[in-house]
Amino acid sequence: MSSAGPDRHLIARRVAAVTVSLVLAGGAVACGPEDGASKAGSGDRPGAAGAPRKGGTLTVLNSEPQSDFDPARLYTSGGGNVPSLVFRTLTTRNREDGAAGAKVVPDLATDTGKPNADATEWTYTLKDGLKYEDGSPITTADIKYGIERSFAAELSGGAPYLRDWLVGGESYEGPYKDGGKGLDSIVVPDPKTIVFKLRKPEGEFPFVATQTQFAPVPKAKDTGVKYEEHPVSSGPYKVVKNDNDGEHLTLERNEHWDEKSDEERKAYPDKIDVRSGLDAAVINQRLTTSSGPDAAAVTTDTNLGPAELAQIGDNKELAARVGTGHFGYINYLAFNPKVAPFDNPKVRQAISHAINRTSVINAAGGSALAEPATTFLPEREAFGFTPYDHFPAGKTGDPAKAKQLLAEAGFPDGITVTLTHSTAQNRQTSPEVATAVQQALAAAGITVKLEGLENNAFNEKRWDAKNTPGFFLSRWGADWPSGAPFLAPIFDGRQIVTNGSNYNHAQLNDPAVNAEIDEIAKLTDLAAAGKRWGALDKKIGEQALDVPLFHPVYKRLVGKDIKNVVISDWTGVLDISQVSVK
Repeated sequence: MSSAGPDRHLIARRVAAVTVSLVLAGGAVACGPEDGASKAGSGDRPGAAGAPRKGGTLTVLNSEPQSDFDPARLYTSGGGNVPSLVFRTLTTRNREDGAAGAKVVPDLATDTGKPNADATEWTYTLKDGLKYEDGSPITTADIKYGIERSFAAELSGGAPYLRDWLVGGESYEGPYKDGGKGLDSIVVPDPKTIVFKLRKPEGEFPFVATQTQFAPVPKAKDTGVKYEEHPVSSGPYKVVKNDNDGEHLTLERNEHWDEKSDEERKAYPDKIDVRSGLDAAVINQRLTTSSGPDAAAVTTDTNLGPAELAQIGDNKELAARVGTGHFGYINYLAFNPKVAPFDNPKVRQAISHAINRTSVINAAGGSALAEPATTFLPEREAFGFTPYDHFPAGKTGDPAKAKQLLAEAGFPDGITVTLTHSTAQNRQTSPEVATAVQQALAAAGITVKLEGLENNAFNEKRWDAKNTPGFFLSRWGADWPSGAPFLAPIFDGRQIVTNGSNYNHAQLNDPAVNAEIDEIAKLTDLAAAGKRWGALDKKIGEQALDVPLFHPVYKRLVGKDIKNVVISDWTGVLDISQVSVK
């Protein structure tokens, strides 16, 4: 989830007997948003008063560049929802606040898909009258071709699921080779019907059908790597300018978009001006001042920090323009039990009891920007959240219990470890968080030495299954709101990668866990699946393979003329498709 701007899929490890390496991992996230999702209902959203109206220009001020503006190369939430203004897909997210926004709903399709008996085949039917920006009809052949081109090496970067899920997907190289050969597992019996044949049951296929790879691409208009300069729009806006690979993106209305066929996107502004690659402090200052065009501006990837929140303080006008988001995200300490002394469960349990979540949260920016966690799954019903705390540490840690467990593990005099961490200042996996961990473990008789690495070097080390440290801080966010993209990449033994980026930090390969993941994947009843994911999270948690620390909270300003702010539990970012500027 890029995945929407944040780092994706990161995990690491390495260590040595009595002197152990503790790694502070700077980002494990699959899709992720630019970070966030709201508990707030419509009654307390930020934004100017008054009913939303059509017209005007919306300005988007972002830190991360809106690069690779090609549906094959983007995640659904990429660029803070900007792509979803241009690219419609078979399904999409429900554009509502909070938990209601974590549901998948139809988009180009008439429903969220019809599975066969074992969810290995999914069928979709297109709505009537769908058109591109040039007025030509959208067909299922275009959706098939759009997916197929995402397999081309030169268009890599999008979500990886279809390569693993579609029959023949693992060896397919896209339509630019072998005389334009397509994927036989995507069947188009007529211009309005499309069928997907999967290698195994996937009850959550409707979620994957929200990915931008499912956007239609007319073959005759495909210009390969140059398609990003002017992709053909199926959504309410079309690209009229793309400067410096997304540094400045200008969108205007697609006159052939029919709002009657699109219940999700409101598309109030006449024009959307996206400016990327800006300094975070500059973005927040411009939104604070809200002068000129900045009065009708938003950001989808730039958070307020502790100092900025303190400056807002009792300023009611500014406080009323701050949106709060809670994305499906977890920051945690991870163990590699293949490395001593973390092969001893009591050592892992001791660290779990010793952690001081209050000091860690303070290091991450304070309680306004982080919430304590004792479960791996986020505290949201859509993810299957089931509360548990197998190794209670309270608010400030339980060093006495930790010392007891260390003694039982054979370390009555404590142990010495080295905490390796990224030197990047991201307030979630920063040196400050590393120091907070160091101080908490010291109270339990665990001496921690700090070793900071430049971010790229750190990432290379923690992704290498053969050489990574044995204990580290990491984070993970899901590509859609479910337990599947949370638990499967981290704990499914069949996803261990020995020659590439490996996210199963514990290198757990438990047949019972693998089998339960497969059984849940067969369920198309998402509520029932959620309960099973929560139960599996609780069961895995008993092994102390990680120490959940906190869920980040996101605070973002909007300009003073912005109306109709919607922040959902799916993306956690302000939904541009709902915003009005008049």
